[in-house]
Amino acid sequence: MSTSTPTPVGRQAPSVATPNQPPEGHSVSRHRLVLRRLVRKRVAMAGVVVLVGLFVFAFVGPSLSQWGYESQDFDAFLAPPSVRHWFGTTQIGQDVYVRAMRGLQKSLVIGLLVAVFSTGVAMVVGGCAGYFGGWVDRMLMWLVDLLLVLPAFLIIAVLSPGLRGRSWLWFVALLAGFSWMITARVVRGLALSLREREFVQAARFIGVPSVMIIFRHLLPNMSSFLITNATINVGGAVLAETGLSYFGFGVQPPDVSLGTLIVEGTPSALTYPWLFHFAAGLLILTVLAVSAVGDGLRDALDPHAGSGMTC
Repeated sequence: MSTSTPTPVGRQAPSVATPNQPPEGHSVSRHRLVLRRLVRKRVAMAGVVVLVGLFVFAFVGPSLSQWGYESQDFDAFLAPPSVRHWFGTTQIGQDVYVRAMRGLQKSLVIGLLVAVFSTGVAMVVGGCAGYFGGWVDRMLMWLVDLLLVLPAFLIIAVLSPGLRGRSWLWFVALLAGFSWMITARVVRGLALSLREREFVQAARFIGVPSVMIIFRHLLPNMSSFLITNATINVGGAVLAETGLSYFGFGVQPPDVSLGTLIVEGTPSALTYPWLFHFAAGLLILTVLAVSAVGDGLRDALDPHAGSGMTC
């Protein structure tokens, strides 16, 4: 039978680390560190709260009203905001509140989808061009340069009439198709510098396929830039959708977006301000919130980017 050796008085028994107990001084994970930095940014957190509130407001708000975005109240034409109609009514008795929520919902979804698709295309094109180089790089960058010089607004304006009556997802595809080129050039430059790093060379020497190297080694090391870029692109896509819808090339009636509501309310901005101000205010609030979140994410993911400091 084994006996335990008594611990001398005045000394502590050495602690034994168990597999379930992390050692002292365990480094904080990158995700937690980024989250802590983001939480310290008051403007960014305010943007997060506003943006989440806008999404909840857009999707839950219409169910709080008895009116639909196409329904009419024949007893209230151009009525100001009241208990019955919170944001007032239009010239034909439609509830401005429900239409504003429907327009905000459509603009937010379009902006989010355009940002995701355009960033995804930029990742693939820029990563392949920077990693493979040679004729692949030349061909892809020739395509990028070609699309950069094309007048995107005019092309969308020409194609939009032929897409009327179809799904609004075609409009998302058109916006995303002309929104990825500059990001792709930045990703290509980052890939050119990363492909010479030791971990990429080691993966290549042990026979890891090129596609896996791009998606498992190159692109994850650009996550700071890609996440920030995608966030900021949401605001740009919302503004682009609003501008095109304002000129009649975006979302088509009977559906609505913030752009269509703004163009409908512009002639009455001074006489019946509720037709214009609520939609314009939601647009401004959305873009400012997205910009604040994007700036906060940039500082949280790369704290030295805006300060000029070096590690």
